[in-house]
Amino acid sequence: VSRMTVHRALRDLTDEGLLTRVQGLGTFVAERPPSTDVVELRSIADEIAERGNVHACRVERLLAVAADAGLARRFNLPVGAKLFHSIVVHSESDVPVQLEERWVNPAVAPDYLDQDFTRQTPGEYLIRLESSPQVEHVIEAVSPTAEIARLLDIPVTEPCLRVTRRTWVQGRVVTGAMLVHPGSRDRLG
Repeated sequence: VSRMTVHRALRDLTDEGLLTRVQGLGTFVAERPPSTDVVELRSIADEIAERGNVHACRVERLLAVAADAGLARRFNLPVGAKLFHSIVVHSESDVPVQLEERWVNPAVAPDYLDQDFTRQTPGEYLIRLESSPQVEHVIEAVSPTAEIARLLDIPVTEPCLRVTRRTWVQGRVVTGAMLVHPGSRDRLG
């Protein structure tokens, strides 16, 4: 094989993200970011454990709120109806990989605020309550707000993927969640 062909192949594989080149050190197989299944409702803790890493989460907010017009519409409830709100940062081996902001219908999960989400994720808790939920996903590329960047310990210029998820059972909305993934730390598949 000619030297030019090898260099072109290495350049193409590097452009595809399969190789990394470090001047003075050489060419290496690139580490692929972990992949998260976006369609199936699974616990992020289980996904992280399957990759052989350690999950941890930090609860930033856990309280009852009154639904504003937008939340009321998403939950098919009157304005001012009570909802539970949580913000949790999930880490994989001490690196923040997901910000989970969630609103929960108290009629479906009345003891949501009493849970210790450092021991089980909100998703694990809700999966046990919801039998065969319907799920709606919207996936968008976004720039993080200053607050999201702070919570995920990323620069505000880091591209992110935001998954907006809504689940309902028997016509009643159970939860609405916004899951933000830093682009360099996770991928959805």
